[in-house]
Amino acid sequence: MAEPSPQRAYRAACPGCGAPVEFRSAQSAYAVCNFCRSTVVRSGETLSRVGKMAELFEDHSPLQLMAAGQWQGRAFTLVGRLQYKGETGAWTEWHALFDDGTAGVLGEDNGAYVFLVPTAMLREVPQAAHFRVGATTAIEGKPYNVASNQQVSLVSAQGELPKLPALGQPFAMVELRSPDGEVLSVDYGSQPPALSRGNSVRLEDLRLSGLRDDSAKEERGRHFACPNCGAPVDVALASSKSITCRSCNSLIELDGGVAGELHHALQKEPVEPVIPLGSVGQLQGVEWQVVGFQHRTGHEPGDDEEFGWDEYLLYNRQRGFIFLVDSEEGWSVVKPTTGAPALSPGEQSATYLGAKYQLKYSYEAQTRYVAGEFYWPVEQGQKTFNRDFAKGDTLLSMERGAREVTWSSGSKIASDAVAKAFRLEGKKDLLQRADAGPTSTGGGIGCGTIMLMFLVILIVLAVVKACVDDDDTRSGLSGGRRSSGGSFGGYSGGGGHK
Repeated sequence: MAEPSPQRAYRAACPGCGAPVEFRSAQSAYAVCNFCRSTVVRSGETLSRVGKMAELFEDHSPLQLMAAGQWQGRAFTLVGRLQYKGETGAWTEWHALFDDGTAGVLGEDNGAYVFLVPTAMLREVPQAAHFRVGATTAIEGKPYNVASNQQVSLVSAQGELPKLPALGQPFAMVELRSPDGEVLSVDYGSQPPALSRGNSVRLEDLRLSGLRDDSAKEERGRHFACPNCGAPVDVALASSKSITCRSCNSLIELDGGVAGELHHALQKEPVEPVIPLGSVGQLQGVEWQVVGFQHRTGHEPGDDEEFGWDEYLLYNRQRGFIFLVDSEEGWSVVKPTTGAPALSPGEQSATYLGAKYQLKYSYEAQTRYVAGEFYWPVEQGQKTFNRDFAKGDTLLSMERGAREVTWSSGSKIASDAVAKAFRLEGKKDLLQRADAGPTSTGGGIGCGTIMLMFLVILIVLAVVKACVDDDDTRSGLSGGRRSSGGSFGGYSGGGGHK
């Protein structure tokens, strides 16, 4: 039998429409009326209407208000929702109320989830400009990497909330990540800035109840006409920030949901995915659906030669998103990390969760073609600077953009396993890769190929030597000959992981 909450619920009529508005926590100062969207502020036993909240945009997750679960042995209920938009996309944070009256945040984190609780610093929090993306810093003696520093704004809100930034007014938000997998969020939407600390979680581990049922999910506004060709475009995941038109291959940016302004860019020379969009496969013991595909190219600094690879965005209702990466050296399964690895002084190695990875490749990456849906605003021509690290078959990769640094980790997977997962045994030859090497970076040359090439070179050299010796004998030449220098082998880099 669940213990009763020590907090006294307070209910009063909405000043805007008269519908009941409930406060479960004494610390909550704001609420949004579910009926008229009025923003209500509480002062003691009095409610005042201070404005009207914008409509919510639905997201992909099964979470909803009043869903309940447990985190680290503590029961909580989701009582509020905040939706933000920043320079790198939009996301949702859920206000979680624990049974003891304290609060936490269950937030989206690069296609997954993170649970955070309020924390404090012994000294004054530095200004946002102090944190430079990609730099390292120390907070009360603990090292962090500055993963993100951007201007964000509140898009909409729902339910009961302890804070409520001004709607549409930009403010700074900084994310710090540590080598042990921790995230520290600094929210400058209030004064003093609010700090929260947390770690990655999986929804299935939170023992959640009261989740939204897919069959009951509303599909309002999930269709629109392509702004380029007029063909109907269907949005399967309501969280999508970018989508492509299947008729003309235009890449469409969804600003503020499908009801917002639609920006589009034409894409020439479409790339056909080996694994069709919409395919469902079983990896890591759960079923994943292919919802997005992008073809990317890269080149090392100072080298004009390009290499390419493909990335499939996979979605599972409980796990969120992961990536299946296809490069010339093989397939790999990766997902964004919650923490940020610690780079060595020379940046030749990275340490994450106690494991050390060696740098293999550094290169500039560019998105060339996009198909399907993505939870971030992907753009054709989007550029990042990437570094790939490896430890055996385990992968670690960094992508650095102008406003954000993203790390991801994963491991190699055999091409036969990919074919079996997506029931493509008839396309095994098409899926076959080298399946060798520590990273997914391209240009893989198998050992058998190298031995064969070496044997051919030896034969050619023997024939050339015999011909030259014969010429020397006929011409009466004596003394040595100079052979041109050079190297055999080398590699071509490639294969980043979002």
